[in-house]
Amino acid sequence: MLTILGFTMIATFLVLIMLKKMSPIAALVLIPALFCVFVGKGAKLGDYVIDGVTSLAPTAAMLMFAIVYFGVMIDVGLFDPIVRGILRFCKADPLRIVVGTALLAAIVSLDGDGSTTFMITVSAMYPLYKRLKMSLVVMTGVAAMANGVMNTLPWGGPTARAATALKLDASDIFVPMIPALAVGLLGVFALAYVLGRRERTRLGVLTLDEALEPQEAETVLVGAGGSEGKSPRTTGGSGSGTDADAPESATADDGFQGLDPHRATLRPKLYWFNALLTVTLLTAMIMELLPIPVLFLLGAALALTVNFPHMPDQKARLGAHAENVLNVSGMVFAAAVFTGVLQGTGMVDHMAKWLVSNIPDGMGPHMAFVTGVLSIPLTYFMSNDGFYFGILPVLAEAGQAHGVSSLEIARASLVGQPLHMSSPLVPAVYVLVGMAKVEFGDHTRFVVKWAALTSLVVLGAGILFGII
Repeated sequence: MLTILGFTMIATFLVLIMLKKMSPIAALVLIPALFCVFVGKGAKLGDYVIDGVTSLAPTAAMLMFAIVYFGVMIDVGLFDPIVRGILRFCKADPLRIVVGTALLAAIVSLDGDGSTTFMITVSAMYPLYKRLKMSLVVMTGVAAMANGVMNTLPWGGPTARAATALKLDASDIFVPMIPALAVGLLGVFALAYVLGRRERTRLGVLTLDEALEPQEAETVLVGAGGSEGKSPRTTGGSGSGTDADAPESATADDGFQGLDPHRATLRPKLYWFNALLTVTLLTAMIMELLPIPVLFLLGAALALTVNFPHMPDQKARLGAHAENVLNVSGMVFAAAVFTGVLQGTGMVDHMAKWLVSNIPDGMGPHMAFVTGVLSIPLTYFMSNDGFYFGILPVLAEAGQAHGVSSLEIARASLVGQPLHMSSPLVPAVYVLVGMAKVEFGDHTRFVVKWAALTSLVVLGAGILFGII
């Protein structure tokens, strides 16, 4: 019964948000609360929610201060050189823009944090997509898939969890998987090319002058541009109101500026300080010198103090990023209700055991392949912690009984990450859709099929190369 209710609850949630019958926050809270009553454990709903909130509170804190930190770094111009390089490549060609989105997301993903990747990618690419009237779900989908493949880096989370759960060395899991993951990343670039050609066919290729024609001003959630106390940043990237003055200063050499190069928040004299601070922060995060929420809290405080020593300026920067912080943290705590009920009622355990118990005996010698296939839906419907610490050991034990090594099982377990990054249980995805002003249901409808295909490409490459 719990198995059926668990699958029904997840299906109900997905259907309602994809049909836009409920907002994600409302669905994440009300649907699990209703099913908790159906299970007969309504009296324990409070305990389940508190447990869920407690487990996700560090994640919410990390995201809050990470948004502030990287928002400030975007404000002061730390990432402008990378953005300019990508935009110079993209010009006003929809095909190049989509491929550039995948490339930028993959590069920034090297830091191992999805929220960072999405903030920087959307900050750079959103004005281009809006100005050229390109599909924003293409941007969010491509960014999520590129980040999903790169999320398998040892400091990204899944590899470390698999190593911990099965008592293996993370490098023994990850290094042999590099060829298969490289094929998966190439698959994302190929998909970006196909989607870009589709956008190019639909929209054509504009010149820079055409792309920079004055458009109606629109506030962007990025918070990276705009002058303090002045009008909001427009979609074209001009921080001084409309874009009417932009064409004269924009040339083919400059590229289409996604971030206003003259915004008042730039701190060119502090560029190397900010670069060193960011490298130090990421190094400390990888070396686990302090908990990640603490690192971002300290980093955000230091970045604000040094770059904006005056209190009004600090308040202005916090205010510029407050909407993103509120949206993401609110979504995380709403997701805590969903995960708390799933785990507290035992539905997730029953669902996993049902799936494992229904594996045919003849598939025993192919448990690595089975693990790879199961990782695609399981890491979408549950947290990485739930899958790697709850399900993976069971799959590994079943594999060992048929002569399949734990290393092969661990490698196969990474296959589902391209889809996992768009799971409603992943807080970073709300940063992505929130900043891009995309409905979560629209993003889900678009990305699921392509992300699942990318996961299968990684699995196929792993089998072909004899890794899995």
